[in-house]
Amino acid sequence: MGAHMSAARDYGLDEDYEWPRPPEGGWTADDLDRLPNLPPHTELIDGSLVFVSPQTNFHSRAVRLLDNALLDQVPDELDVIREMTIKLDKRNRPEPDVLVFRVDADTGPKQTWYRPEDVVIAVEVVSEDSEVRDREVKPRKYAQAGIPHYWRVEENQGLPVVYVYELDPATRAYGLTGIFHDKLELVVPFPVEIDLTAIDRRR
Repeated sequence: MGAHMSAARDYGLDEDYEWPRPPEGGWTADDLDRLPNLPPHTELIDGSLVFVSPQTNFHSRAVRLLDNALLDQVPDELDVIREMTIKLDKRNRPEPDVLVFRVDADTGPKQTWYRPEDVVIAVEVVSEDSEVRDREVKPRKYAQAGIPHYWRVEENQGLPVVYVYELDPATRAYGLTGIFHDKLELVVPFPVEIDLTAIDRRR
């Protein structure tokens, strides 16, 4: 109990602060909308809450670059949004950094999640605290949920390197289709061309 209290104090919380205690069997995807005072961008992975560390300059700029470029180039039936969760199943509700989804899946301003069948591309920008999740855990879960495209973005000397994966429907696993430096150029799921060296450009 003493450690519990001192941990709360370390974070400027009083001794009565109660950390969220998971129910029997862990949290569920719907709990994310009901739990009070969760930090922004909390995810649910295998019934456990995952809190996100403060993001780096690179992470924020890479997300902005991809979000803006994709928004410019998606066909009319698709849309782009950043930092929205996908309800994969009862125990998993991750939050990709950027996702491309079907326009008709938009249910209005109060929406907090999308279904995997609504998502065309899930994009994760890797940060130090998310390496294992972004390289191993999330792609496996996105593939099993049937999300057709996954992009993983890594930093190399300040510039983004994009690893592009496509789902093999027979195995429900991703295959790497390309690694892109300087320029991302694809024809599926729609033609897209992104100058990755423009990460620091403001307009």
